Amino acid sequence: MSRRDNAAARCEGCRLHRALCLCSLVPKLVTSSRLLLLVHKDEARKPTNTGLLAARCLIGSDVVVVDAAQGPPVLPALVGPAALLFPARDARELVAGDASLTLVVPDGTWRQARKMRTRLPGLVGLPCVTLPSAASSSSRQLRTERREGGLSTLEAIARAFGVLEGPAVEQALLAVGRVMVDRTLWMRGALRDDDVVGGIPEAARRHDPRGGVPRG
Repeated sequence: MSRRDNAAARCEGCRLHRALCLCSLVPKLVTSSRLLLLVHKDEARKPTNTGLLAARCLIGSDVVVVDAAQGPPVLPALVGPAALLFPARDARELVAGDASLTLVVPDGTWRQARKMRTRLPGLVGLPCVTLPSAASSSSRQLRTERREGGLSTLEAIARAFGVLEGPAVEQALLAVGRVMVDRTLWMRGALRDDDVVGGIPEAARRHDPRGGVPRG
């Protein structure tokens, strides 16, 4: 399958192969805290991006694509308390008392995230927060994490909103993220059918989208 054909076969919503679409599983979570996701333009193009999926789950989220070639983006007004999820030296740990916070989350490589923090108007001087030290990543990842204990963007958002909104919101985000990861790994031939959380959709069972990859 050519790159163009592969792109055409993807769902526009979740960007998985249409036979593996998980859009019907995306929860609609109403929270007092709000997400502002700043996605680097290169990250926004990747089908393995998880931050955009998290933003779809959280009602009232804002997504801004950051493209240096286009100049600084216009950020939505930050109403009320706001903080940047970034491990700066002076960052403090998120606590439950931070509810109703606007959480600004940079989505890209660590280098891209650092540049966003220092170059985007509105972020300079914004206080930074970090996740509780007990936060840990899933055993299944779509990318190799260069930092020990590194989390995907969705996992980081889920852990943060778990602190701000409670465990039900965190688990709802992690659940749909796990489905995305497992279906993507299955598509790569890295997981057997029986190991995929929630199983393989009937559409994919009728017509295996992996082509020559043998079924598990």
